[in-house]
Amino acid sequence: MISIENVHRHYGKKSILNGVTLQIQDGEIFGLLGPNGAGKSTLLSILTTVMKPSEGQVYMNGFDVTKQHKQIRQMIGYVPQDIALWEELTVKENIRLWSKFIKTKIPKERMIQVCEEVNLHNKWHEKVSQLSGGMKRKLNIAVALLHDPDILLMDEPTVGIDIQSKLEINEYMKVLAKQGKTIVYTTHDMSEIKGLCSRIGVLKKGKLTFIGTIETAKASINNQLNKPIINEEEIIFHLLKD
Repeated sequence: MISIENVHRHYGKKSILNGVTLQIQDGEIFGLLGPNGAGKSTLLSILTTVMKPSEGQVYMNGFDVTKQHKQIRQMIGYVPQDIALWEELTVKENIRLWSKFIKTKIPKERMIQVCEEVNLHNKWHEKVSQLSGGMKRKLNIAVALLHDPDILLMDEPTVGIDIQSKLEINEYMKVLAKQGKTIVYTTHDMSEIKGLCSRIGVLKKGKLTFIGTIETAKASINNQLNKPIINEEEIIFHLLKD
């Protein structure tokens, strides 16, 4: 479980996060939405312990991110938006190299297992430079899962890839959530917002302006309008607009 309590983050006089409060349950795929510059990356940086909040507390499975960052790092996996792989190394070499950054020793069986789970087991000896964009994204995810983390933090993990790879990654996320993993997922993709996320949070100008399901958003917005909105894409657009 992730518990975020009244978190602020300031850069000098500029406020990036303003009183963010949020609870994300075990086994939940939580979609973090918002325009560029809303504070999504800053919030992820705090969750990954790269950055400390200026005010407020964040707990992950009961551990404080500012005081117990070593324990936190052992329980999280982070999938960056940019591909964090060595192009001239093979899939196997990338997996082995990343495994050396993990405190506990990762057995070869686990390395093979994560590649099998993202359908890359037949690419074990291929260089990353020879993989498609979708395959690179899958390998990015496999690296984050090497140590079997309880919490997965994902920053637009399917941006710029083919539909088939995107669908396969989305289905894999659902499997991981059923296994009890907590997933925070930033995306601008409408199909992922509608079909993958169990709840969404909308971050605008450093504030969470909505937390809940799309159905909850639809009911809330339609109560405020004379003409009801039925289309889910219109609901999301309404949530995101200024």
